[in-house]
Amino acid sequence: MIPQSFIQDLLNRVDVVDVVESYVPLKRSGSNYAARCPFHNEKSPSFTVSQTKQFYHCFGCGAHGTAISFLMEHQGMGFVDAVNDLAGRVGMVVPAPVPDTRSKKETAEVTEDLTDVMFKAAQFYKGQLKNSEKAVAYLKNRGLTGEIAARYGLGYAPGGWQNLEAAFPDYQAKTLADAGLLLASEEGRRYDRFRDRIMFPIHNQRGVIIGFGGRVIDQGEPKYLNSPETPLFEKGRELYGLFQARSAIRDAQCVVVVEGYMDVVALAQYDIGYAVATLGTATTPLQVRKLLRQTDNVIYCFDGDAAGRRAAWRALENSLAQLQDGKQVRFLFLPPEHDPDSFVRAQGKEAFCKLLDAAPPLSEILVQELASRVDMRTVEGRAKFLQEAKPLVKQLPAPMLSLMLRRQIAELAGVSQAELDRSFDIKTVSRSQVSARRNAVKPSLVRQLSEMLVYRPALAALADYAALSTQTGLTTAGDSSSAEMEFLSSLHDLCVRMPDLRSVTEHFRGGPFEKLAGEIESGSLRCDELSEEALNIEFVQTWSKLLLLAKGAELKALTEKSRRAQLTDEEKRRFKELVQIRLETAATE
Repeated sequence: MIPQSFIQDLLNRVDVVDVVESYVPLKRSGSNYAARCPFHNEKSPSFTVSQTKQFYHCFGCGAHGTAISFLMEHQGMGFVDAVNDLAGRVGMVVPAPVPDTRSKKETAEVTEDLTDVMFKAAQFYKGQLKNSEKAVAYLKNRGLTGEIAARYGLGYAPGGWQNLEAAFPDYQAKTLADAGLLLASEEGRRYDRFRDRIMFPIHNQRGVIIGFGGRVIDQGEPKYLNSPETPLFEKGRELYGLFQARSAIRDAQCVVVVEGYMDVVALAQYDIGYAVATLGTATTPLQVRKLLRQTDNVIYCFDGDAAGRRAAWRALENSLAQLQDGKQVRFLFLPPEHDPDSFVRAQGKEAFCKLLDAAPPLSEILVQELASRVDMRTVEGRAKFLQEAKPLVKQLPAPMLSLMLRRQIAELAGVSQAELDRSFDIKTVSRSQVSARRNAVKPSLVRQLSEMLVYRPALAALADYAALSTQTGLTTAGDSSSAEMEFLSSLHDLCVRMPDLRSVTEHFRGGPFEKLAGEIESGSLRCDELSEEALNIEFVQTWSKLLLLAKGAELKALTEKSRRAQLTDEEKRRFKELVQIRLETAATE
């Protein structure tokens, strides 16, 4: 893990405005900067970047975070890559996660960059492709030109057991195993993982080679062999061909997701350069999220057989929670005898694009699949239909899409939408409730205090949390949730220790308070309206109100107990004290 102190120091030196503006044009709006949100489609700007607090927030889709978060969400980087990128911009060196106590030989092996190892391996495989008539003939027979092979960096791993020794004289180097290029027999003898295969380098979104996929040329299993999970490569997070496809995806305003590497390069050969492939696993939520950052229109392309239908359903399930209104996921099922590679070679680009245009949306596939599993003519079948639809519909975060889908499901099942919503535990909001929300003045006292502490951590010195921690009943008094109270406690302690804290979101990243920290950090923008003196006064007054609320809740609890049982001497003393405080407070109001 990278030390939290380094993260905070890095965020002190980096300007989030500069980072965001290198990808998104910003315009000054008061004390902040504004733009159209890069994470969802919108006509008017709702994306705000605060130079004062060094975070961005979208009031439309809720996207929120720091410069680190922006690189992760917008550029698809992992956390460590984002930190390294920002550190490089400001000339900082990311500290090693643990002290280096290894020998010189071990240190030399470990410090050799794995990305260099992967690059050298890719160069070796490319060279072997040029020298292999068999491999070149295979690619030509599949209709690929040298231009496409070069664009995707295709190579060839020869048959034999230790061919990589030609590229890496120290064949026993630890980094070769760490990079997933070698295997070891039971006797400990090393040999190449990839043998007699067309090699497809897998790039991350910065163009760095992080893994390989190898396709067998002749008969053999498995047809595709991927690199194992390594410090560089996490297959549930990456997509083959995304680095090469990014500009084509922007131009086409869609992305096609296929299952095989050969499908990607074959489509590119026919000028369909906006295709990517999953890496031998079902499409993951992380991959869906990454795709929906690139475009609003994702089209999954599967074989039309039973296996393709099963894969499509898994992709549908993993896409539901990532959808927002304005985003669309569709599904194309090819004829059973075809995959994308064979279809585009047999029928051509125009025929394939016609199928893409006609691909049905996720909502249609979802309803069709669920209805096909039951007998919709019977009451029992329709009840089962609703039972299976409930957990899927409840995952949808897109309000309008969810509404339209629930309306369609209710109509098919023969129930009213109100009845379906009650059955699905969907809480609908009436006009009066909407009006009440609009007229609501402020969030809870606990959340107000948290927002002010996030905005100015040094305020923690003005509050004695020990006095509040002895109070009980705040959550039952209706001011806040227990999570908010626990967060305030952790936040106050953090701000006492780190009065120069730059980002609360980064401190709580990966923990139970990560989402709440982001919400409160975005809410802290309200504090921009207050001067330093006014904010100090507001904080002290709000803290006093919270203490009084806590005392009121404690007095109420003791009053209720006295009606049921005898109070102890200590409880009687406390009761009198709280009554006196109540009287004094009333007298001053």
